[in-house]
Amino acid sequence: MAPAVLLALLAPVALLAPGLGVALPGCDYPAHLWCSSREIAVACQAESRCANLSRPAAAPVELSLYYESLCPACRWFLVQELFTTWLLLPAEALSITLVPYGNAEVGAGPTRCRGRSPPRRRPCSDRLVLQERNISGKWQFQCQHGPEECLGNMIEACLMHEGKNFSTYFPVIFCLESGSSVTKNLEACLQVYAPQLDGGRIAACVRGDTGAALMHRNAQLTEALDPPHEYVPWIVVNGKHTDELQEQAEASLLGLICRLYQGEKPKACGGSAAPKTPAGCRR
Repeated sequence: MAPAVLLALLAPVALLAPGLGVALPGCDYPAHLWCSSREIAVACQAESRCANLSRPAAAPVELSLYYESLCPACRWFLVQELFTTWLLLPAEALSITLVPYGNAEVGAGPTRCRGRSPPRRRPCSDRLVLQERNISGKWQFQCQHGPEECLGNMIEACLMHEGKNFSTYFPVIFCLESGSSVTKNLEACLQVYAPQLDGGRIAACVRGDTGAALMHRNAQLTEALDPPHEYVPWIVVNGKHTDELQEQAEASLLGLICRLYQGEKPKACGGSAAPKTPAGCRR
């Protein structure tokens, strides 16, 4: 047997925690898969030992989406632009953070819309005033589109908490946001995109203190935005939000990411690097 082949077979064994033969905390993959992709290697803290993974030439473009689960404009952007772009680009080029948080109009008058001109015929974004209350030591939330939106936000926050890996939970969120009901289709979406996740654990998170704590954290992240957000979806690229970046992302997110990424251009950008098929979204 060639030395290189032998080393490849022995590598997973060497990656086990010293003397324990178990994966590191936060790694939900068997050892023989730890070097199968950069995302898994990072989760299992095995990057330095996976010789087959070439290091990225540049940092990925960082995109954060602040949104509401029932906001029409948010759903449009997540389904039509964000998910499609994520499918086309490798993880080395794009890193995404999702922050669902419920909001309400409180003494702000009629809801204002921010959207594109009528020819685009897409939903416009809603102006927001944040509201969360701590009652008897428990966080309670009031959302712009009512209690169902608060539930949808919490379901997606708990899904992220339980799913841990973006490639595991994002296809499920896409399924929820593109379907007929964000709050009623969790089990069906899990069955198709992430059958390894336990719907009961997600439901327990939603009903318990963990879900409220996750939403409080999302509230803090939203309130800490600089400049303060005025509407949703609110898109932050590489730590910055400007009207120009927002407009470019909504018009063509793929084009924006391709222009900003400084590494070898992926195939979807007209380069030679081919995109990866994401876990949980088999073709």
